[in-house]
Amino acid sequence: MSLKQVFPFLNWLPLVKKTWKDDLIAGLTGTIIVIPQAVAFALIAGMPPVYGFYIAMIAPIIAALWGSSYHLISGPTTTSSIVVFAIITKYYHPENEIDMYISMTIVLSFMAGVIKLLMGLFKMGKLVDFVSNSVVIGFTAGAGILIAFKQLKHVFGIKVPQGSKIYEVINYIIVHIRETNKYTLIVAIITLLIAILVKKYIKKIGRFNLLIAMVLGTVLAIYLGGEQSGIQTVGHIPNHLPPFKVPDFSLDWLQKLFPGAIVLALLGLVEAVSISRAVALHSHQKLNNNQEFIGQGLSNIIPSFFSCYASSGSFTRSGVNYQAGAKTPLSAIIAGIGLIFVLLFGAKYASYLPKPAMGGIILLVGYNLIDFKHVKLIYKSSRRELLVFSLTLLGTLFLHLEQAVILGIAVSLVFYLERTSKPNIAELGLNNKSKKFINIIRDSSIKECPQLKIIRIDGSIYFGAVEEVSNFFTDLYEKNDSKYILVLSNGINFIDLAGAEWLTHEVEKWREKGGQIYFSGMKVVSQDILIKGGFFEKIGAQYFFKDKNTAIASIFKDLDKNICKGCELKIFNECKNT
Repeated sequence: MSLKQVFPFLNWLPLVKKTWKDDLIAGLTGTIIVIPQAVAFALIAGMPPVYGFYIAMIAPIIAALWGSSYHLISGPTTTSSIVVFAIITKYYHPENEIDMYISMTIVLSFMAGVIKLLMGLFKMGKLVDFVSNSVVIGFTAGAGILIAFKQLKHVFGIKVPQGSKIYEVINYIIVHIRETNKYTLIVAIITLLIAILVKKYIKKIGRFNLLIAMVLGTVLAIYLGGEQSGIQTVGHIPNHLPPFKVPDFSLDWLQKLFPGAIVLALLGLVEAVSISRAVALHSHQKLNNNQEFIGQGLSNIIPSFFSCYASSGSFTRSGVNYQAGAKTPLSAIIAGIGLIFVLLFGAKYASYLPKPAMGGIILLVGYNLIDFKHVKLIYKSSRRELLVFSLTLLGTLFLHLEQAVILGIAVSLVFYLERTSKPNIAELGLNNKSKKFINIIRDSSIKECPQLKIIRIDGSIYFGAVEEVSNFFTDLYEKNDSKYILVLSNGINFIDLAGAEWLTHEVEKWREKGGQIYFSGMKVVSQDILIKGGFFEKIGAQYFFKDKNTAIASIFKDLDKNICKGCELKIFNECKNT
């Protein structure tokens, strides 16, 4: 293993001699952008606001040093925050057990980081591909709705009982709507409108809409009387660096949190990799998923020793980072360092942030999590994907979040296995006009050789598909129309042990009645099990051909020439000489 593999930042470090100015500007922009998000996401996670600063200053630095993407910015995110809150509130609630809540949250983050790191070290980067887009879209939409409804108590100023389900929140607010604090409601609505209007109509400063809305919302709250008018603030934020503290690795906690840690890790990786890919489409950077897993793992493990909760890649901050001109991960490091100075010298001002203003901003954050464009596309394109999306969405709203994700993934895999268990098998014949072999279903006038049946298999021959393929060959065998079968194998992706055993048995069955099965164009990867398991020798290497024409030329020698003489179809070139 080379030094650059252990310390991947050595790959881009020489570039900063030319790019440091661009990275500096992008980094300072990132520092400003993350301030309101750090507070908002900490509140979503049920953590005191300062913990949002902690993770936003440490995680991006670690992820930048050991990750793969040049533009990904890690830190607190909506997804990781809502998952953390959902998992930990099963055991402790932040409103009356804050110390235990924080301790357990940090342990959860450490566990998720270890899982991410191990997945990277064992090169399991492909695993995120098994979480379909419909699962992610359904989960994020559900999380957005949950986040929005959880903030209604701050928007209306109504004390909703802790731990209330979404339908209980709605019912409670309707019943107690007269208890609404008008000043709180005004601050929340005005802050929300400012964030929307700045983003939509003032393009030059649109990226700072949340920061601008927070500042103006705070000014409005002070003007209306602040806490004297019942407008709650986030309270005191310590102006010191995150303390070093070893997480409380209780065996009981580790056992309880393990399922949730897996879900948190998996979602975090999907989020980070998806964002990296999206930015890489524009930057044309070659990514390494496994290295990104390692970076994401370390950016959860190391910060957990400095009182940080779970982090992941942020789409908003990563997009702003790229658009601001960042060239290397140095910009993420500068953003983290910049936030350290903000915490040390500006924390006292952050303590005046009103909760209803934060609630208004988080309403917008929740709304933006619903990807209406892709939801509409899912609705139009696929009933199966719509079912996966719907189940994940409903599961997110009414089940534990980890159960919702597992449900979505399980249903996706069931549909995937169903599709792959039914490979497309086409019977081919000669088209007189084009002189090409095409599917006989498309044209009833297509000619077939009376002695040689040509078929094409598109899909894999594995344990789940063996029965479907076997039934097709059984039908051919019972019809007794042809003694010889040529399988065009270019479309066979792979053959597993069950497939190889069945294939060998089928070949032997056809030989017993004096026939034979031939194969052309089979991929090397499809032959792997056949060769290693000795099936290639049992079938016979002479029955595998490089291409269709070579196969037909060889098979023609075995055909009954008496039948060929009386045949008027003359399908193959070799037939013209009979």
